[in-house]
Amino acid sequence: MSEIAYALGPQPGGGGASGGGFSMLVPLLLMFAVFYFLLIRPQQKKQRTHQDMLKGLKVGDRVITTGGLVGTIVDGGEHTIKLEIADKVRVEVGRTYIAGRMGSRDSKEAQTVSTSEGHAEGSRTGSSTPSIGGFLSKLFKK
Repeated sequence: MSEIAYALGPQPGGGGASGGGFSMLVPLLLMFAVFYFLLIRPQQKKQRTHQDMLKGLKVGDRVITTGGLVGTIVDGGEHTIKLEIADKVRVEVGRTYIAGRMGSRDSKEAQTVSTSEGHAEGSRTGSSTPSIGGFLSKLFKK
C-alpha cells in the first residue's frame, strides 16, 4: 500500500515541471491578449461610434432601425424619436434601436432624382452600369 502512495507523490529532486505556476500563466495571458485585440477592442470601438452617431442625430436625418424601418426623424427626445416612414405615418422608436444614418431628407431626394435620371438615360443610351433588374435578368437570362 505504501508503494502506491510513493508513486502518486512528488518525485524526489523536483523531476517534475520546472517553473511552476508561471509557465502555466503565460499561455493564459497570451490567450487573453488575443481575445482582447481581436474581439473586445473592436467591439468597444464599434459601440463607441454607434453612440456618437446616436448623439449626432437631428431632425430631417434619414435613418434605418434594427427592425428594418426606414424613415425621417421628425421629432427627437432623450430616449425616443419619432420617425415618418410614409406620408402622415409616424412611429415612435427607441434611440437605441436606430441601426444607422442614411443621410438627410434633402440629400436623399437629390440622390433619388439623380439616380432616376441616370437610369432613364442609361436605358436610352445603353449605359454600362446595369441596374439591379438588369443584373438579375443577366443572371437568369430571361
